[in-house]
Amino acid sequence: MGTVFNIQHFSVNDGRGIRTVVFLKGCPLRCAWCANPESQKRSPEMGWTKGECIGCGECRKKLEALSCCFKDDRLYWNRSASFDPDRVRKVCPSGAFHVIGKEMTADEVLDEVLKDRAFYETSGGGITLSGGEPLMQPDFACEILQKAAAAGIHRTIETCGYASGENYERVVSLVDELIADVKLMDPDKHKVWTGRSNEPIIDNLRRAREAYPDLPINVRTPVIPGVNDTEEEIAEILEFTKEIGADYELLRYHRLGEPKYESLNRSYPMGDRELPAETFRKLQGLLQLEN
Repeated sequence: MGTVFNIQHFSVNDGRGIRTVVFLKGCPLRCAWCANPESQKRSPEMGWTKGECIGCGECRKKLEALSCCFKDDRLYWNRSASFDPDRVRKVCPSGAFHVIGKEMTADEVLDEVLKDRAFYETSGGGITLSGGEPLMQPDFACEILQKAAAAGIHRTIETCGYASGENYERVVSLVDELIADVKLMDPDKHKVWTGRSNEPIIDNLRRAREAYPDLPINVRTPVIPGVNDTEEEIAEILEFTKEIGADYELLRYHRLGEPKYESLNRSYPMGDRELPAETFRKLQGLLQLEN
């Protein structure tokens, strides 16, 4: 069994062709700009969507142990309290108060993935494991990939790379394509913004290239204002991608995940920061010069 918080069909941004992206719950990093905060905790958790609330008060009546209350037109609850996911799912008639994360078997995941087989065959697509961080559930990830391989499905993993060398090797050995996030090259600065040093990430990528010289690797960097939005920072990562023979892509910072923090009773760490379009275009120019 593993914990999945979303399965997204018909994705075209997470590997070649049309893909089914399976998002596994749990992540060792705590990036201040994380767009999927619901992915960070390994176990299922609760969320609340204001726009779906009908104000019936059933959550307060039936979930006393969670100390549910409304304040300033928002629902608050005890995030540290244990709960029964099946009970929570039955409490809210509108689905505003809901459980994030579902326990599934690898067979159940593959059954969902195989619904899109026709699209894989025409586009060269397949399954992408993402998260969170799929390497937080290495046994589950391996079983899904093994079953997908047996079914003849192209396999990609999207990973931050923070894992033991053993687990990284196990999972990477089962994929046809690796998408790797590299946010910063300085280990101390990386720890400030993500909670962890980047040394295991860089080491794992180097070892992956040594072990699999022909494996397509695509390195992605989210450009974050005040974090890595300088030519020096991006040039340093670009040099590393050249060293390991990887493609390189910049992703522009956005705040689309901000409402998710409210739904989890959390504050958005990045405040009102914005990335000027001109800054992003300038940094993209560094990549174009290399090409």
